[in-house]
Amino acid sequence: MKLGPHLHRIGNDIVAAYLIETEEGVTVVDAGLAGHWADLVAELSGMGRSLADVRGLILTHGDTDHIGFAERLRRDHGVPVYVHGADAARARGEVKSKVPFGPFKVGATARFIWYASRKGGLRTTYLSEVVPVRDGQVLELPGAPRVIGMPGHSPGSIAVHVPIADAVFVGDALTTRHVLTGRPGPQPAPFTDDPALALASLAGIEDLGATWILPGHGTPWNGGAAEAVRRIKAAARAG
Repeated sequence: MKLGPHLHRIGNDIVAAYLIETEEGVTVVDAGLAGHWADLVAELSGMGRSLADVRGLILTHGDTDHIGFAERLRRDHGVPVYVHGADAARARGEVKSKVPFGPFKVGATARFIWYASRKGGLRTTYLSEVVPVRDGQVLELPGAPRVIGMPGHSPGSIAVHVPIADAVFVGDALTTRHVLTGRPGPQPAPFTDDPALALASLAGIEDLGATWILPGHGTPWNGGAAEAVRRIKAAARAG
């Protein structure tokens, strides 16, 4: 799905990943589930591109529903995979989150589990090699993506700001569709290690001025960063 001149999405509102396209090539942000590989190849083809045009893959964090095809892209096509150093062990499968399930609705949760299983979520291949990144780093990749530390959901959660796409990719620092309840709109994401820290970390994107806020789960938000953060704080206060 093309969202803008430099911006594409694969997946859907349940699990999504993104592509940034410039003359220099393609940067992928997050790798969804293993079964999104076919979506990646199809989207690239529709762009008149191929896997050979992918210069790098940035992970917003190391959870299994964000690293799906990452190792395949790295191993088979030589694409470097970037992740914050604090989540490197998570992306390699050496550390796993033990966050409680939290509130849920049967229908929404069943749809999430069904979709994840259909897209290979039960056969995740962890990374064997990653390139660590740090807060404030601008990567030498198409779009000149800048890393913004967003600890809370996980220790190494990041947002990725790409001015040429007028977008910030937030992973699970927030969501616009709660995968366990189905509730729409900007709100705190489930399965978060430290909810209070995650909420405080939103200050890192609040004043960016980016139109597009692109989460790993939910509808792309084009109402601006400041408004998204305002709504998330209101949702957190409401419980």
